[in-house]
Amino acid sequence: MDFRNKNIVITGGSTGIGLACAEAFIAAGAKVWITGRNSANLHLAASSINSINLKTLVSDTSNLAGIADLEKAIAESGIKIDVLLLNAGMGLFGPIATVTEADFDIQFNTNVKGSFFTLQQLMPHLANGSSVLFTSSTAASAAIVESSVYAATKAAINKIAAIAANELAPRKIRVNIISPGPIATAGFESTVASEAKAQLAAGIALQRMGKPEEIAKTVLFLSSDDAAFISGTELLVDGGFINYALK
Repeated sequence: MDFRNKNIVITGGSTGIGLACAEAFIAAGAKVWITGRNSANLHLAASSINSINLKTLVSDTSNLAGIADLEKAIAESGIKIDVLLLNAGMGLFGPIATVTEADFDIQFNTNVKGSFFTLQQLMPHLANGSSVLFTSSTAASAAIVESSVYAATKAAINKIAAIAANELAPRKIRVNIISPGPIATAGFESTVASEAKAQLAAGIALQRMGKPEEIAKTVLFLSSDDAAFISGTELLVDGGFINYALK
């Protein structure tokens, strides 16, 4: 796919799925901005991609001040955004009985508040006919124990995205949702035991974890002209995880 002369903004773009998407867009010729709250991770991402078409910005989108920093940088650049990937997110897992207020707030602030207000503040900078994507999760559709707050945040952004698709339609801006299943990011590979990985893979129809690069390919498709008639849609990229759980 050809994204030459296109401007892409990816929140949470320094690691995992966001980084894989940045790499794919750069390879397709785009100019890419990635944000993250950790300057060291952004530096590593920039070194890994090593492209003059990549810009990094420290921005904690879980709070309005961080979002304001991003909006100011975009405004000062004078660009119009062709693709906005709202990917910044995090999860803490445990039974309802042990969830603290701090656990609850940090997940809703990062996943819901961050996505909502980033979209709101960057809407004036979106090109007409652009694409907005929310990174959600199959957790929004499942009822996985110990994921109550995380799942609720993802269900919330799914509804925000669906309404945004209708509100932005007059500008021919398409809004869609990517819902990955279990993905073998670098962080996952380094922190999860082999036995746990095997158990998780066994619950997926294709009997393996997904790869960040596979999510990136889906993101590029939904961002491209090939998906020009797709809006307001949630696309599961989960190896059949949800369907397999219902068998």
